[in-house]
Amino acid sequence: MDRGLLLQYAIIVLAVLASAWVVLKKQFPGVVRRLRGALALWLVKPHRSPRLQALGRRLAPPAAAGGAGACGGCDGCGPTPPKQH
Repeated sequence: MDRGLLLQYAIIVLAVLASAWVVLKKQFPGVVRRLRGALALWLVKPHRSPRLQALGRRLAPPAAAGGAGACGGCDGCGPTPPKQH
């Protein structure tokens, strides 16, 4: 396989992975949060190098606010209050 074709395949793989990540973040925010948390916990173990621990702290999802819903999203899943005229 020549170098140009290999480069083309590598670029296509990167584009597909980036696209899948965006769809995953938009459609399944709770899953992404759990994955980030699990990866961060794995990276910040004491026997890991300081660089990996720093990466784990950066990857860790932000702390959930008090009113976060079950999905970790905007907390807009509940019923809307009736309009008052």
